[in-house]
Amino acid sequence: MRVIGLMSGTSYDAIDAAAAELRLDGDTLVLRPLGMVSDAYDDELRAALAAALPPGVVSMADVCRLDTRIGQAFAAAAVRADRELCGGRGELVASHGQTVFHWVEGGVVHGTLQLGQPAWIAEATGLPVVADFRPRDIAAGGQGAPLVSLVDLLWLRGREGVPVALNLGGIANLTAPDGTAFDTGPGCALIDAAARGFSGGRLSYDVDGRLAARGRVHEVLLGRLLDEPYYALSAPRTTGKELFHPGYLRDALAGVGGTLSAEDVIATLTMLTARTVADAVRGVGATEVLVSGGGTRNPALVSMLGECLPGVLVRRSDVWGLPSDAKEAYAFAVLGFLTVHGLPGAFPVSTGARHPSVLGSITPGTHALRFPPPGGRAPRRLVIEGGAG
Repeated sequence: MRVIGLMSGTSYDAIDAAAAELRLDGDTLVLRPLGMVSDAYDDELRAALAAALPPGVVSMADVCRLDTRIGQAFAAAAVRADRELCGGRGELVASHGQTVFHWVEGGVVHGTLQLGQPAWIAEATGLPVVADFRPRDIAAGGQGAPLVSLVDLLWLRGREGVPVALNLGGIANLTAPDGTAFDTGPGCALIDAAARGFSGGRLSYDVDGRLAARGRVHEVLLGRLLDEPYYALSAPRTTGKELFHPGYLRDALAGVGGTLSAEDVIATLTMLTARTVADAVRGVGATEVLVSGGGTRNPALVSMLGECLPGVLVRRSDVWGLPSDAKEAYAFAVLGFLTVHGLPGAFPVSTGARHPSVLGSITPGTHALRFPPPGGRAPRRLVIEGGAG
């Protein structure tokens, strides 16, 4: 089955659309990557989205407009992916949508909201769309995240040593071979917020880690940031920009006093990400880290992470066949594939749910829905066809 996975993460910079050929071979799921295209949000939509994210206050009219406009943007990315990657022969779209709120209180997730109305995708492509993956796991008592953990676990299973999969997006998340999975804390969220704030909006992130490379880590600020109670929570745990937002950074800076340069603040935030990720990696006894996500394009962050993990091999996920820039989009392609086969899309050991659940809601395409015949077995292993294992 040719499936297009759509993903826009907590950095909300672009929509990634990855296409894959997927098939079940006994208890093995075989994925053949067909490529990825990426479409940036236009400036107006990105600004409206930024204003709506916590701690912003918006009206229901704003939410409605965003749901429609994000859905239309996802639809355009899906059409492009079908045309350029599938030759117009795509069979299914799996859309994560754009997370705008993750409702967590006392370590318990009560709800989540992803915008990007799937009807626009179905209308534009003519294909059935699986969307709203997270709520079912939450309804079953889980965190609803990190959902990429199922793909990670299938991919890591049977490897030598203790390899872990790490995604460095706006929020960083980790999956270990025993199924332990959680958000470690901010990936690039606070770094991006600082770059945007200090540049007056001219920069949306620290390009190539240049600002961090010119700065020095401010130990007092770093210590204050590391006192965040979230890092002491046990897994499974999830977070988002409801916690790690620009106001959070402003409060931390105000508590330090004095005036710090942009470079020093961003170097400190980059070290915060490296330290909290490294603490999580050591906590699961990892021998190797397979990294994906936008943070892999920040040399300063990757370098600091290596310094914080002496003796642990840190490599991009590409070395095992999963493109680091597209891994999450491929992961949602897998989850959509599992949904239409009636198979669970999350492991309770990873999300904390009471039981495995088939995830998502399905919006029909142009033609009548035709589901694969029942009786398939849940896969125990993921193989990347044409990849390094």
